[in-house]
Amino acid sequence: MISIGNFFFKYRNFLFIFLYIALFIPSPPLFTEEAFGPNYYVWPIVLGLVVTVTGQLIRGASIGLVYIVRGGKDKKVYAEDLVTEGMFNHCRNPLYVGNILMLVGVGILCNSLLYMAVFIPLFLFIYQAIVLAEEKFLRSKFGAQFDAYCARVNRWLINPSGLGSTFAGHHFNAKRWILKEYNTQFVWLVGITLILLLKYPQLTDSNTDLRNTLLGVVLGVLTVVYLFVKYLKKTKRWTAE
Repeated sequence: MISIGNFFFKYRNFLFIFLYIALFIPSPPLFTEEAFGPNYYVWPIVLGLVVTVTGQLIRGASIGLVYIVRGGKDKKVYAEDLVTEGMFNHCRNPLYVGNILMLVGVGILCNSLLYMAVFIPLFLFIYQAIVLAEEKFLRSKFGAQFDAYCARVNRWLINPSGLGSTFAGHHFNAKRWILKEYNTQFVWLVGITLILLLKYPQLTDSNTDLRNTLLGVVLGVLTVVYLFVKYLKKTKRWTAE
């Protein structure tokens, strides 16, 4: 498992591209009109958005409160310090939990049985392998300190106890969240837009012209915002700290 985790840690960014493409593979639906009535499409939209937005909020809180270097070193697992504050005081892998919820949410939103039954379990297996590889490195570097942290904090389940104190005791760095996440945010929002407008003609009363107009406007706005944030980062007009 650890060797598998090290392999996928190196190529995990490509994994996300693959998983987003997989959303559009034809699949039997999770929710059908026969089972849920004529407004069946409301279920995947509402449930999917709630789950995926929750995942994004968890990621935002993890990055905005206490930042952790996520990229490793030379595409290998690496850490200078053992981060145990912020959201990492409530879960050892809050960023990964956020990622999982984001993808589960868009899978529900896409109303794809194939995605939920095949690709999400595959994704969970890969993430478990990555986490085991990371834990092996952290245990070898930080020893008893990491063991004590593992004994106190769950690997996957977020402990809600004390969350209020965590937010009250840390400054939320909104700029850091935006600058570190604007690529992820852009891809995520574009994906949601495409799913909603292409998958659910009910939202535009099957009016193709209206759908295309909305697609153009929303994607145009997202692109402008993305390029503006990228400009602020590249020119250092905005900095994370």
